Amino acid sequence: MRIPLAIACVFLGCCTNVVFLELLVKEDPGSGNLITFSQFFFIALEGFLVTSKCGTVKPRIGIKDYMILVSMFFVSSVCNNYAFDFNIPMPLHMIFRAGSLIANMILGILILKKKYTFSKYLSVLMISFGIVICTIISGADVKSTQPVKGDSLPTTPWDDFFWWILGIILLTVALFISARMGIYQEVLYARYGKHAKEALYYTHLLPLPLFITLTSNIWEHTVLAVNSAPMAVPIIGITMPKTILYLIGNVLTQYMCIRSVFVLTTECPSLTVTLVITLRKFISLIFSIVYFQNPFTIYHWVGTVLVFTGTIIFTELVPKIQQSLQTSSKTEKVQ
Repeated sequence: MRIPLAIACVFLGCCTNVVFLELLVKEDPGSGNLITFSQFFFIALEGFLVTSKCGTVKPRIGIKDYMILVSMFFVSSVCNNYAFDFNIPMPLHMIFRAGSLIANMILGILILKKKYTFSKYLSVLMISFGIVICTIISGADVKSTQPVKGDSLPTTPWDDFFWWILGIILLTVALFISARMGIYQEVLYARYGKHAKEALYYTHLLPLPLFITLTSNIWEHTVLAVNSAPMAVPIIGITMPKTILYLIGNVLTQYMCIRSVFVLTTECPSLTVTLVITLRKFISLIFSIVYFQNPFTIYHWVGTVLVFTGTIIFTELVPKIQQSLQTSSKTEKVQ
């Protein structure tokens, strides 16, 4: 019962999280740092109460080792959420992040001296082409995501394109830092063993002081959030600022998403985890396109198909499913 519930929570939590994120970004494109801080604070608070039992449980992985991991996690998280302030539409953001396998392979070759099969190289090539196609097409029609203020001058296409380029750079930096973080996690797990709950807690707790550098930006968008239009909360029957409601929804669903993925990684084989996460990303993308009516041309679809097909090939999803089915059929015959 726990596994089906976790799978359901991954789809519900992660997909709903994307919805709340897009609602937030449409309401205030510059709220990325506020979103990141809120997520970190909530997960750190929960970890302090539950995982560390109010600080009484000592970490099994050294704090010094965590600091390296934390610095990478902080930068990648801030870059990913801050990119929305640079004219990056949600579908492109999701497609770009789905290309993490590219960075993983490149760093795996450079740092770990790994060698891959032809199918792996082919899949990464497909993912790369898919992202390039989507990026080029999106770059051909860049629009400012900033709300127009009465006293501000309208931006020019070149202004919008310049900020969009910076957004692409932010996403690229985040992609490679996340990949490097994954490699470092492998090193830590090999040295200390897997302590996913603890890692989740400390990677969200230790970066909190770093948000001091973003205080003015976070405060500015907190004020905007508090002063946003009031909205009635379903069921409860109270009203609160719209952006605050979206932010609460985003934080809670982010927590549900992370916790559910954690349960899957500890309870299920990698095949199940990969399949669920891949499907979740695809459903989130489709929902973003349909519900929010984001511009999505035939070229975007070609790029999307390349990215997700490449991901399926890289993770060897089809052979693993076939192997799993064959194993289960043999088991039934034996019985």
